[in-house]
Amino acid sequence: MSWKKFVHRRRWDEERRRELEAHIENETQENLARGMSPADARAAANRLLGNATQIREDIYHMNTLQFAEELWKDLRHGLRLLLANPGFTVVAVTSLALGIGANTAIFQLLDAVRLRTLPVKDPQQLVSVDVGSTRGAWGRKTSRFPFITYPLWEQLRAHQEAFSQVAAWGSEVFNLSSSGESRLSRNAIWVTGEFFQTLGVTPVLGRVFSAEEDRAGCGAVAGSTGIVISHAFWQREFGGASAILGRVMTIDGNRLPVIGVTPLGFSGVEVGRGFDFALPVCLEPVVRGEYSYLKQRNAWWLAAIGRLKPGWTPQRASAHLSAISPGLFDATIPERYDAGAIRAWRNIKFSAKSAASGYSYLRLEYETPLWLLLGIAGLVLVIACANLANLLLARAAAREREIAVRLAVGASRGRIIRQLLAESLLLAGIGSALGALLARGLSGILVTYLGTSTDPVFVDLRTDWRMLAFTMAMAVLTCVLTGLTPAIRATRTDPAAAMKSGGRGSSEGRERHGLRRALVVVQVALSLVLVFGAALFVRTLRNLATLDAGFRQSGILITNVDFGSLKIPPDRRGVYKVNLAQKLAGLRGVDAAATTNSVPASGNNWIQSVVVDKEKKGFTNLARIGPRYFETMGTRMLSGRDISERDRAGAPRVAIVNEMFVEKYFSGQNPVGRTFELGEKSGPAPDTFEVIGTVANTKYNDLREDFVPIAFLAEPQDPKTDLSTQIVIRSGAPLADVIAEVRQALTEADPAITYQFQVFETEMGNTLLRERLMATLSGFFGGLAALLAAIGLYGVISYMAARRKNEIGIRLALGASRSQVTGMVLREAGVLVACGLLAGAALSIAAANAVASLLYGLTPRDPATMLAAAVLLAAAAFLAAYLPARRAALLDPMDALREE
Repeated sequence: MSWKKFVHRRRWDEERRRELEAHIENETQENLARGMSPADARAAANRLLGNATQIREDIYHMNTLQFAEELWKDLRHGLRLLLANPGFTVVAVTSLALGIGANTAIFQLLDAVRLRTLPVKDPQQLVSVDVGSTRGAWGRKTSRFPFITYPLWEQLRAHQEAFSQVAAWGSEVFNLSSSGESRLSRNAIWVTGEFFQTLGVTPVLGRVFSAEEDRAGCGAVAGSTGIVISHAFWQREFGGASAILGRVMTIDGNRLPVIGVTPLGFSGVEVGRGFDFALPVCLEPVVRGEYSYLKQRNAWWLAAIGRLKPGWTPQRASAHLSAISPGLFDATIPERYDAGAIRAWRNIKFSAKSAASGYSYLRLEYETPLWLLLGIAGLVLVIACANLANLLLARAAAREREIAVRLAVGASRGRIIRQLLAESLLLAGIGSALGALLARGLSGILVTYLGTSTDPVFVDLRTDWRMLAFTMAMAVLTCVLTGLTPAIRATRTDPAAAMKSGGRGSSEGRERHGLRRALVVVQVALSLVLVFGAALFVRTLRNLATLDAGFRQSGILITNVDFGSLKIPPDRRGVYKVNLAQKLAGLRGVDAAATTNSVPASGNNWIQSVVVDKEKKGFTNLARIGPRYFETMGTRMLSGRDISERDRAGAPRVAIVNEMFVEKYFSGQNPVGRTFELGEKSGPAPDTFEVIGTVANTKYNDLREDFVPIAFLAEPQDPKTDLSTQIVIRSGAPLADVIAEVRQALTEADPAITYQFQVFETEMGNTLLRERLMATLSGFFGGLAALLAAIGLYGVISYMAARRKNEIGIRLALGASRSQVTGMVLREAGVLVACGLLAGAALSIAAANAVASLLYGLTPRDPATMLAAAVLLAAAAFLAAYLPARRAALLDPMDALREE
């Protein structure tokens, strides 16, 4: 048999029919020529050929696959049955589409973030250089990934033997505006000379950086280097102009030409962000000026990536890096370190791990939540399958007479099971197709939960073989879970008993009822797990959103001001900042304004060691602030005074500390008037500060952290204060009006100033993206699971009440009250719900530790949350059971007895 004949077997059969007709016609003509009558001639021709229909059937079966033919017939029969039962079809397909769609959407995001490799040459050969614990080795850290300082990078590049090529890179935010309101690029990167060669990326236009551009001061000569832009940025910013090479861009006030464009599809090595343009690391001193990190030995701002030499593995490279680490760190000890910090520095070890799938902040932050959500969505699918299996069991019971007749006339059990499984396959296929379409929209919605309007996330959500395999596996699994058991049970019917019972399902005994009850118990148990988990995440979000962080969140506007183009000398910058804040404080609608170098809970941290009474005590977090900062932020002053205009450069250096600082370093005693030192210098003059006041505890890095020691220093006293600041503004007026006033005031102060606005409450809300994702999706899945469990319970109770119609009629005829009948049916439902809740509580407790790291302000086995989830689910179950119970109680006894 050829596949061509199989696919076109109907046309082939028609050709054979015409051929047989032609053969009979020719034979008939020959018989007529022999002198036979037309009727005898036709009959003789037919006798000579034989049974033409049987011949056609034999040829047809020769050109077909029996299994495929039967499956096609079963699918068509199943489709007719589904169309004949639209209510059942809509419930079943919708349940499966939601379950499969949710699983596919979450897996698609996991695939993009975790499983997919970088679109570069031989990504399996790429490894990242990781850094072990840096505890005790303080410094400035600006990288979200395994970080490295530039002096360490130089040592690593010179002494490593594991990589054929090695490069370093770091993320950066640049301002593309030369004046007025800032236009930020959050996806720019610093790269060393061989970055693109290490990844195997060749430009589509121009060139990329070379090893020669790793030399310091490469930007000193005008036009000696420039920037490389991505294909997406080229299309978005320049419309894909062919004359892009040599075009000049203004980046943080520096004019740099475009020297190359990377190919379409390459989006850097950070999954979720991509990159707009890349600058060579050697330009960093030119762009950052006096605040350059290039020679700072404890400024962690780069990440290193290398391509393994042939024969090397990540494990071998890791061992090699660990072996050479002591020499690398010994050669780069920071100048300001004391003996303890030096020991901590020398104990740091390099290691290597695969970088085939790139770097990803999303992976660090969301991998665990996404796997957890995939598990939650999987439970929803199991509940949907259990619900559908219950429905199919009911349909199989209703079709017992049909199945009995088919068995009685000779159909095999296997043939009937295949037909019922084909119906399940049809349901699973339709549900999977709709689920795949639903997943495309859900994936996009999920991505919006991972980013913000000002800092969006970009992930490649294209469908690949893993996605197709996952969706197909979901369809097959759904078919087996929902169809196999009902099909097997349906064919166990005794044909004679089914025929005698008139199709009422006499074989419907305790065993079959037991299976349907067990499925309901499973649904209730799994639903409780999901509802309990959803309640935990919702309460976590509420705890964080209503947390007293020590400062107000509403009515605060953050204005990021950059006045670098004004070239103000260092000794006048602090006064300029204070004066600018005072100018803004006098605007209409502004209640207070103050400067700071670090907005609370922004993720920025500055840590140095604390020395009290000539003895090192530990570490403290630091922030520089101007006058009226605590008044502006709504932080309570507990003792002493605030920073004022008299705390200027040249005056005794002062600080305000929080409660944790007092408790940890001053044993809880009044610290006003006492002093402390910051950092350890090799010279004789430490940085000494007098405590002038204490304030209430506030969060520093994020809302989840415990309160930590914080010292607030007077920004006007900083001898190295930079050319930018953050001005926090408190106002009871609409912030849109305040922004307009501030924009005009800054333009009047100097048109060369650049600025950017952020609403503090919005920024604080953005710190809870992960919690909002978990609360929203787990709440949706928990509600869906409870709804499916209620539908399943409703179906089972309705079916069992219908099967006991005669019994209920007799009870009512003998004097039973309608409330007694209602109670009887509800008790049966109550037993199922109670068993499900007990099993669900046990499962919830067993799985609680999996979510412990994502909770805040409550334990994973919180009894109040468990009780609330159980009560909520029990209430939904009671409503689902009460409706059929009430309907059974309203039954007319005579109607029931008449059916008997």
